Amino acid sequence: MNIVFMGTPDFATPVLERLIAEHNVVSVYTKAPSQSGRGFELKKTPVHLIAEKNGIPVKTPTTLKDEVAQKEFATMGADAAVVAAYGLILPQAVIEAFKFGCLNVHASLLPRWRGAAPIQRAIEAGDETSGVTIMQIVSKLDAGKMYAKKAMPITNETTGGSLHDALAKIGADLMSDVLKNIHDIEPVAQDENLATYAKKLEKDEEKLDFNMSAAYLERKIRAFNPYPATYFEHQGERFKVLRAKVVEKTGKAGEILEGKNALIIACKEGALEVLEIQRQGKRAMATSELLRGFCFEQNTFVGA
Repeated sequence: MNIVFMGTPDFATPVLERLIAEHNVVSVYTKAPSQSGRGFELKKTPVHLIAEKNGIPVKTPTTLKDEVAQKEFATMGADAAVVAAYGLILPQAVIEAFKFGCLNVHASLLPRWRGAAPIQRAIEAGDETSGVTIMQIVSKLDAGKMYAKKAMPITNETTGGSLHDALAKIGADLMSDVLKNIHDIEPVAQDENLATYAKKLEKDEEKLDFNMSAAYLERKIRAFNPYPATYFEHQGERFKVLRAKVVEKTGKAGEILEGKNALIIACKEGALEVLEIQRQGKRAMATSELLRGFCFEQNTFVGA
């Protein structure tokens, strides 16, 4: 098939690579290069770099709402658009520009977790499974008919990073299967009564609130690992928490119950033992390594 691909971050790259191997990718749409680093050099997206490497024309419009941008699609002779974490809203004129429409790789088992952060929200909520859905793009957010789904378990070790990488690979495999069999697949409507929304990650969510349960915070730590990562503040320093476990200890929320041989912080319900930590300006390390030359004073409070 002749394919237009739309995507931006690392999640989209396995899908693009599979499409390049199996189809004719006539054009790639991605976010424009952004300034990065001390020299404010322009940094191209991961999708942009792969397209350039393979000699595929790249377009980086800031919007698809103008008529000129929309009319370009009609000149490409593409059968379908494949979308994976693109970042721009597709107007109806773009959705209707392809014989097979616009197919989206979405990192959840729709209709659960429509929206911007399905990977993190699934872990944070304690879901036992996640997965990928290939769906039609329609004007309503992540509400189109579904071509295929594939599930995978969320375990007590699953992090946002590990789930992201696994789902990216599943997404590439699943999209490949759908495109090969698209003439024989009858897409299925989503059950609107089961829809949930995965709101985007906000900056203020990164700070751990020990007035919540230890079980919830442990899931949140995994969900936000490695990005954007959770943290607490203590005596003017910020400490990122990358891994923790729930322990059966009690105290006042935010109280350091142990800070010399281990770091244990009381929550509203239960307590967290911090297993991997990153001190401000330092590398990430096992908490036991940090505590060889640093200690948290027992019975003080984080945030104080």
